[in-house]
Amino acid sequence: MSLFKNTGALILGAALAVVFGLWGFYFYQRATGYEVDLTKATTATLVAEHAPTAGPKDAKVTIVEFFDPACEACAKFYPIVKSILAENPKDVRLVLRYAPFHQGSEVAVKILEAARAQGLYWQALDVVIARQAEWAAHDNPQARLILTFLPPLGFDLERAKLDMAKPAMDDLLKQDMSDLNALQVTQTPTFYVNGKLLKTFSEAALRELVQQALAATAAPAPAK
Repeated sequence: MSLFKNTGALILGAALAVVFGLWGFYFYQRATGYEVDLTKATTATLVAEHAPTAGPKDAKVTIVEFFDPACEACAKFYPIVKSILAENPKDVRLVLRYAPFHQGSEVAVKILEAARAQGLYWQALDVVIARQAEWAAHDNPQARLILTFLPPLGFDLERAKLDMAKPAMDDLLKQDMSDLNALQVTQTPTFYVNGKLLKTFSEAALRELVQQALAATAAPAPAK
């Protein structure tokens, strides 16, 4: 019996050492600003196959945005991201991931995905952003109001209601929540440019990071 007790104690001690070591490393990261390079390890986590995209698939630069339809900062960055795409139509691609942190955002996401099934995703997103103040009040969100905004686009309301009830909608949300948790995304918008996290939250910083990525992928000048 004493042998088993000693063995159990050694195993428990080793496990505790690993746990406390990882815990200490976490706080070391927080204290020093040290970061693990996640670029290669999280490519699939960042760029999910189911995510809405804009821009060419073979673009040199991919912007991944974790986005909440009810987020005011997301709404402010929306025209900025659109302008970056417009300025670089062949070289920059946007991958939109959902981070529905606000109450009612999951319903808004399902409406957007129902619009995507009808080929109206980006048109619907324009409306959702433009009329955010009407449906996304944080003290009284009414995301289902969005359904009343979209029929002028040719949006089929009854088809949308059926699509929103499909299990695939919940699966999509669960996958995005799983990925943002894996990446420790805690605020929106959060941007990655070619796998690199945008650390300074500003238009200038986002544009600079995009330009750095474009420059890094530019073909080298031919030798003279």
